[in-house]
Amino acid sequence: MSGRRVPTSATDLAYVPVPEPDPGAPDTARLSLLDRVLGVVAEVRPGEGLTALGLAAALFLLLLAYYIIKPVREALILQHPAGAEYKSWLGAGIALLLLFVVPAYAKLAERLPRNRLVSGVTLFFASHLFFFYWATSTAAMRGSLWLGVGFFLWVGVFNMLLVAQLWAFANDLYDPEQGRRLFAIVGLGASFGAIGGGVVKDLLVNVFDTFQMLLVSGVALVGVVLLVEWLHRREGARAARDRQAGHGKPEAGKLMPGGAFTLLRQHRYLGLIAAFSLVFTLVNTNGEYLLGKLIKMEASATIAQGKLAPDQIVSFIAGKYNDFYQWMNILGFLLQLFVVSRLVKIAGIGRAFFILPVIALTNGLAVAVFPVLGMLFWGKVVENATDYSLNNTLRQMLWLPTTREMKYKAKQAVDTFFVRMGDVASGAWVALGISALGLGVRAFAFSNAVLVGIWIWLALAIVRERRVMATAAESVSESQAS
Repeated sequence: MSGRRVPTSATDLAYVPVPEPDPGAPDTARLSLLDRVLGVVAEVRPGEGLTALGLAAALFLLLLAYYIIKPVREALILQHPAGAEYKSWLGAGIALLLLFVVPAYAKLAERLPRNRLVSGVTLFFASHLFFFYWATSTAAMRGSLWLGVGFFLWVGVFNMLLVAQLWAFANDLYDPEQGRRLFAIVGLGASFGAIGGGVVKDLLVNVFDTFQMLLVSGVALVGVVLLVEWLHRREGARAARDRQAGHGKPEAGKLMPGGAFTLLRQHRYLGLIAAFSLVFTLVNTNGEYLLGKLIKMEASATIAQGKLAPDQIVSFIAGKYNDFYQWMNILGFLLQLFVVSRLVKIAGIGRAFFILPVIALTNGLAVAVFPVLGMLFWGKVVENATDYSLNNTLRQMLWLPTTREMKYKAKQAVDTFFVRMGDVASGAWVALGISALGLGVRAFAFSNAVLVGIWIWLALAIVRERRVMATAAESVSESQAS
C-alpha cells in the first residue's frame, strides 16, 4: 500500500501510513528504464529507482572505504609482537569508547538538520584519514604502538557509526511501505561494497602503496557526502511538491532533546531490538570461533597425516578462509539480488525474521552431533550469507515505523555499542567456556544452540511489539480521521 506518512504524536513509536486515492499497482507505462531494471530486485514504482540507486551507491562507497582500510588496520597493529592479543583486548576498548561517542552524536543530531549531520560526521571521519596518512609517512611514526592502537580503535568506531547513520538517513527518507519494498535495493550497495573493496584494492595495488590507500578511502567518503546532499535535495523537493498537493510527508524539523540510551530504557520495542542485536552478534561470533577452531584442527590433522608440511599451515588456513568468504559473498549477493525483497513481500517481516535463527540453531545442533569442518563450513556459509543479506535488511526495516529521534539516536546505540558488546561477550564466553569450563567443540556448539533459543524468544517479543504498535497506530489514525 502506497501512502503518506503522518506522525501519530510527539511520543508515539510509529508513523501511520495514510492511503493515497487508489494507489494501485505500479504504472508500468510511467516506469523509467532504471525503474524497470531495478524491478528485477524489488517492486519499484515510477520515479523511485534513482533515489534507491543513490542510497545503494552511497552505501557501496562507504563499505568500499572500510574494506580498503582494513588491511592498513591489520598492518599497523599486527606488526607488533603482541598484536594479535591487542586485537582481542581492543574490542572492549571500542565498546567503552562508544559509551562516550553515542551520547555526543545524539547531542549533535539535535542541533543539525539531517543532511548536515550525515555529511558533517562523514567529512569529520574523512579528515582523519588524511591525518593517519601523514602519521604513516615516516618509519618512526608508522612503527608506533600508539598509532596502531589508535587507528584500530578509530576504525572500530568509524565503520559502525557511519553505516548506522547512513541507514538512519535511508529510514528517514522512506516511509514504512517504501522501505519494505526498496531496502533490498539499498542493501545491494553493502553487498557490492564488501566485494568491491577487495577488487579495487587489487586493481590499485600497483598504483598506490598500502598507506596511500587511506587517501583513496577519503575520496570515497567525499563521494558519500555528495550523494547524501543530492538525495536530501531531491527527496526534499519531492516532499515539498507532495505537501503542496495535500498529501506529502511533514517537513523534517529538529530532533527533540533526549539521550540515545534513555530512549532505549523508555521504549520496550527499542530495548528488545538492543538485546536482540547483542545476542545475535554473540551467536554469530561464537560460530566464527568454532569455524576457526575446526579449520585449525583439520590443518593439524593434515600435517599429522603427512599430507601438509608444517610451514604450509598458514597457506592452508588462508586458503580455507578465502574459499569461505568467496562462497559467502557470492551467495549473499544472490540472496540480496533475487530473494530478499520477494521473501519479505510473501512472508512478511515477521516470518522472515525467524529464518536466520533457525539456520543458526540448525548449525549449532548439527556441529554438536557431527563436529567436522565440512558440516560447519557450509552451514556458516549459508548462515553468514543470510545474515549479510536478509537479516541485515530486516534489521534496518525494524526502524521504519520509529520516530526520527529513534532513527538518529537510539539506532546509533544499538548498531554500535550493543553489536560491539556482542563481540565482547563472545570473547568472554570463549575464555570462560574453553579455559575455565574446558568445553570441547560439541559442548560449545550446543551452548550456542541454547543462545539461539534466547534469540528466538527476543524475535517473538519484537514481532509481538510491532503488532501492538500497529494496532495502536490504527486506533490513533481512526480517532484523528473522525
